[in-house]
Amino acid sequence: MTSQRRLARERVLQALYAYDISQSPPDFLSQDIFKDIEIGPHLEFAKKLYRDTLGNMDGIDAILQHHLEHWDITRVNPIDRGLLRMGVAEILYCEEIPTKVTINEVIELAKRYSTEESPKFVNGILDAALKQLSKEGKVKKTGRGLINTSSKKSI
Repeated sequence: MTSQRRLARERVLQALYAYDISQSPPDFLSQDIFKDIEIGPHLEFAKKLYRDTLGNMDGIDAILQHHLEHWDITRVNPIDRGLLRMGVAEILYCEEIPTKVTINEVIELAKRYSTEESPKFVNGILDAALKQLSKEGKVKKTGRGLINTSSKKSI
């Protein structure tokens, strides 16, 4: 059984793919694609992730491009490109979701919707991007179990 949060991510991936291929208006695409997500926090999560991904795509693509050795982001297969963009957006803009959860969820979607090599590829790129973003202080996670406790002094 698919969780509502995973269903939300699947629908965001579908909407990103449709946008990437058709360049149709984003709101037009999401209305139909998000219709089977229960109204409530999961629908809001899907809408936020979709908006954050599209609204920050140039910056997200620049982050990804940095880690795509000898490849241009436009040459990455559209499913993997959507997964990578969505993963970076979730790392950067969904403060309540642990980065490990994000990467694991994106890998699971890659296994289901992309090629046999995609999970390893997506994992490698997202892991490298996470290291870069963490080093630059751009990963801000808050909430239970997400606050970095390594800076606490021992008594």
